[in-house]
Amino acid sequence: MLKAVRHVESDLRERLRQGYDMTLPRFDVLAALLAAPDGLRMTELSQQLMVSNGNVTGIVDRLVADGMAERETVENDRRAFRVRISDTGAALMREMTARHLGWINELFADVTEADAARGISIMLDIRHKARR
Repeated sequence: MLKAVRHVESDLRERLRQGYDMTLPRFDVLAALLAAPDGLRMTELSQQLMVSNGNVTGIVDRLVADGMAERETVENDRRAFRVRISDTGAALMREMTARHLGWINELFADVTEADAARGISIMLDIRHKARR
């Protein structure tokens, strides 16, 4: 299972790099921000992506520098920041998301719906048992 996941992830990383000069972590941050139009606090973003605040901070810094995201202080807590996707980042993300979906469809073209459902069910069972 892990080998298959790594294969798909490696393929997607390469396509994002070649097509958009984009890393998978940057793509993941932009995807999370696109889904949160009001923005996210840095802690919310790191929790959602299940990575450390330090990892997210570096990625967000580069996205802000590239004009893909905007950072603002939270009104009632000057130490906290809220990050939003910029209009430029949102436009790029919508384009990349459409291409990403096509890549996923291509990678899984030979997987039947029944096999996909069975695979999802197995992974959900494993995740559920791990939370106990």
